[in-house]
Amino acid sequence: MLSRLTRPQALVVCAVPFVALLVTAAVAPLPFSVAQPGMTANVLGENQGTPVITISGADARDTTGQLRMTTIEATNPDADVRLGDVIDGWFRSDQAIMPHDSVYPSGQNTKEIEQHNTEQMQESQDAATEAALRYLGRSDDGVKVTLKLADVGGPSAGLLFSLGIVDKLNGDGSGGDLTGGRTIAGTGTIEPDGTVGAVGGVALKTQAARRDGATVFLVPKDECAEARSDLPTGLRLIPVTTLKSTVGALVALESGKGDVPSC
Repeated sequence: MLSRLTRPQALVVCAVPFVALLVTAAVAPLPFSVAQPGMTANVLGENQGTPVITISGADARDTTGQLRMTTIEATNPDADVRLGDVIDGWFRSDQAIMPHDSVYPSGQNTKEIEQHNTEQMQESQDAATEAALRYLGRSDDGVKVTLKLADVGGPSAGLLFSLGIVDKLNGDGSGGDLTGGRTIAGTGTIEPDGTVGAVGGVALKTQAARRDGATVFLVPKDECAEARSDLPTGLRLIPVTTLKSTVGALVALESGKGDVPSC
């Protein structure tokens, strides 16, 4: 014979598993990473005392202005991110909660991830050099470019590397600097044919760029909406799709002639 629970008793019985679920969620690690604005580096200058771009086999220009590549910093791949961290990050503009697998390749330990990021950086540097020399109509047999950027992995500095090489070898093509003396920041992968690709985390990278003095930010066109979502005051967005169109936009910005695209 079954007995009937009173309403208060039924509420208690139902509440027990719900409370247990909340407790479990609060203490259990979740499959997320917490990201925030990271360091930036001027590819036309030095990083940790070493020139980022070194050119031999051709005369390199003295440049003014800056081209700053941007990064995000994420929690370590093996760090535990809990419910409180996720809730806190959702309400902060200087943090983003990202699926762990979108930041780090799944199924890899910290050492393997570091190796993967190092390999991606090397591939990005090779592609950036090829794209820049192709754009300038130069041969990599006659011009040697060495790129060094410590403690940074992944492919997202590719566009800025290419722009730095172009500025050091050719400037704006008329004797001036590609930057026009400005501090210009940005992000984007680069293919050997000059195609610019999306990278992720651009809303945080714009914050890092403005923090470090940039007034212009080059963003892959497909990520314009994300970049606009929390754009720092005083930072102008220029959408980019190829190395050639990016150089054209910067020349137009410097000269005041021609159209400068906007998001």
